[in-house]
Amino acid sequence: MSSPIHLTIAPGDDAPIYRQIVRQVREALVGGRLAPGDRMPSHRELAQQLVIAPLTVKKAYDELERDGLIETARGQGTFVRRDLQRASGAERREALRPGVRQLVHEAHLCGVGSEELLAMVADEAERLRARQADTTETNA
Repeated sequence: MSSPIHLTIAPGDDAPIYRQIVRQVREALVGGRLAPGDRMPSHRELAQQLVIAPLTVKKAYDELERDGLIETARGQGTFVRRDLQRASGAERREALRPGVRQLVHEAHLCGVGSEELLAMVADEAERLRARQADTTETNA
């Protein structure tokens, strides 16, 4: 299986470039643009595409691999883990904890309270459901 992934780097983004890559790969997984077994571009391929250093891509891939989202098969390439969906509910929730922690801290720094943050999360979840429904209808 191979699925082209198109990532972009936003120079004005406060997030480091490797974090932008990690975020976009996660979004591609959630949005269905990447699926278990899909081949990822090599470090060099993605670095050339984004005009960045290959070590930056390696740093992003290392984080994605630590998080259990991708795996590298020596001599074959890097792939989205085939067993991605098999993680238990507890494992998936635990994998989300660092992102949730960061979100809560950023909300606190911006003066956003718990109720407002939960409403924002619910709004984003609804937008995701709508995008997935649109993608499903388009592919049907």
